[in-house]
Amino acid sequence: MTETELKKISTSQLAKKRGLVQSQLFSDLNDKRFIKKENDKWILTDAGEQLGGVHLTGKYGQYVAWPKDVKFDQSATTSSESVKKTEIPKNKLITATVVGKHFDLSSKKMNYILSELGWIKRGLKGWLITDQGEKHGAVQGEDYRSGVPYAKWPESIFNVKALKDSIDNVKGVDKPKTEVSKMDSFRHKFEAKHRTTDGHFVRSKAEMLVDNWLYMAEIVHAYERKLPIEEEVYCDFNIPTGKVYIEFWGYDNDAKYLARKQKKQAIYQKYNFNLIELTDEEVLNLDDILPRLLLKFGVQAY
Repeated sequence: MTETELKKISTSQLAKKRGLVQSQLFSDLNDKRFIKKENDKWILTDAGEQLGGVHLTGKYGQYVAWPKDVKFDQSATTSSESVKKTEIPKNKLITATVVGKHFDLSSKKMNYILSELGWIKRGLKGWLITDQGEKHGAVQGEDYRSGVPYAKWPESIFNVKALKDSIDNVKGVDKPKTEVSKMDSFRHKFEAKHRTTDGHFVRSKAEMLVDNWLYMAEIVHAYERKLPIEEEVYCDFNIPTGKVYIEFWGYDNDAKYLARKQKKQAIYQKYNFNLIELTDEEVLNLDDILPRLLLKFGVQAY
């Protein structure tokens, strides 16, 4: 063994020496752009080499090694290909396990909530971040041994209202009544008095037909669920599988209703939500209409 090899230790050994979880250290070094993965192997970047990192060859092939006293908080500045200090994430990135502990939930349940919000989606294995998740600061990670993907989050996620509201709903926390927004004041003008087959109370016969159809098709759904956004907006129906929202549009001859409709359509478009829009005529022909529209979002009926 050369003198250089004697003075260097592998990333795994370094993690053990410092009392760190190996996967977390690899993930942190990747976030800070000191190493990167190519062809399923970790290799040094220019920034990592400036910290004294080297490639060594051992029993299982090439690996990255570091000086025993290396400090990863220093920045690399000499190479044009190096990552600038401002590009290193300022917020510590955390896993669903850490987020779950903060809210006293398991990582499994936490991932289900994040998925229901549309911030992550299932991959062949593990979890993949979505465009909505990326907007909340999510970064795609993967287990350095298995390659299974997972999401990493900034600590600022703890303060996102949509997430806290969903967690409160899961825990059954009673929420104080809030002021009704102008956009959804319509909901409060019409009493939900039509009882559906599954026991929901909806506000129109058309909504009753939609709800009954979803129930008979054995499709899990929610009625008047708040959209997972900061704005106080509610959908007519939400189908967790496929992250699909259904809106029934009536009252086309009412100017205020049409203005509300346009605002809601703009919000669905803004957040790129999966939206199915139904008219009176289509509600009378759901057997032909809904299966085809749902299939576009991966939801199979019958």
